[in-house]
Amino acid sequence: MPSLFATMVVPKAEELVATPYRHGSKEAAEAFFMDGMTEAMRRLAEQAHPAFPVTIYYAFKQSETKGNDTTSPGWETFLEAVLKAGFALTGTWPMRTERDFGVKTGSNVLASSIVLVCRRRDPAAPAVSRKEFLRELKRALPEALDEMTASSIAPVDLAQASIGPGMAVFSQYSAVLEADGTPMSVHDALVLINRELDEYFSDGSGDLDADTRFCLGWFEENGWGEGKFGEADVLARARGTTVDGIRGAGVVEAGGGKVRLMKWSEYPEDWSPESDSRTPVWEALHHLIRVHQCGGGEQEAAALLAGMPGRAAAIRQLAYRLYTLCERKGWAEDARPYNELITSWGAVEAQTPAVMATQSQRRLDSYVG
Repeated sequence: MPSLFATMVVPKAEELVATPYRHGSKEAAEAFFMDGMTEAMRRLAEQAHPAFPVTIYYAFKQSETKGNDTTSPGWETFLEAVLKAGFALTGTWPMRTERDFGVKTGSNVLASSIVLVCRRRDPAAPAVSRKEFLRELKRALPEALDEMTASSIAPVDLAQASIGPGMAVFSQYSAVLEADGTPMSVHDALVLINRELDEYFSDGSGDLDADTRFCLGWFEENGWGEGKFGEADVLARARGTTVDGIRGAGVVEAGGGKVRLMKWSEYPEDWSPESDSRTPVWEALHHLIRVHQCGGGEQEAAALLAGMPGRAAAIRQLAYRLYTLCERKGWAEDARPYNELITSWGAVEAQTPAVMATQSQRRLDSYVG
């Protein structure tokens, strides 16, 4: 149509972006974006076939931190629009499509792209109370997280992927009502989902050995830095162990009234799980990271894991927990090895049976010889 080319430049008035200078204020810009996006999603929902899901590709910007709160307002606004349009979310899958180096270094660039999987919400969907929503969330989210961690989804992707089953619970209802009768916002729902994610990993720490629970608590408080011996002694006793015992396990240094966790790069290269009489899950994990990071790769990691039968699940769960902890505290460099090990976990486990068979054959040959 000739009218489409009647102007010298592309018309911008209807462009769906939240730019304050076009609308007079930040609030007006956000309202314009929200209204327009809701209308676009509503039309999409009207055309969607109930037999098939709708997938929406969303460019997710890095979080913004103000004070102690970290938020992603654009992401929350977009989710709000999708739900208001009549969609229910059934999945959110991150895709790492962006880079943060080169000309983008140091800028608030896109963190990743996210595929939202949606279906039309039942028009007769009921409203529920906050209490009912939390009860359903506590039931459904751990089951979904069990499946995700069992499939060795990368920890860096887990937080976004967990939003899917969490929002599936939230969005299946016409509204989740707060105590005063007002509908719960997407922001508050995401806060509760992230809280459940934290509790999921915290609850699992009760199944760990006493030495590992000490290391986990100490790391959360001090990282790899030094702390006072007295504080370490109190924590160790509370966890049912002793500082001397943990030092004997080879995971801490203690002296001069100070205690610190040893970094995985300081662990001995000739360590063998078969000859170690006290191997906390913490130590096993960081030896795996040592060989994985220092050139041994998946094959040497598989060889170590083969010597620790029955501990794979606990090691993997601890790696997820430590990645999440490092991410929350902004320790990006410390988080990276945990993410890389979990990303390779499927390949490591796949090689473990063959390594175990080879080790058994070698032992048999040595007896025969």
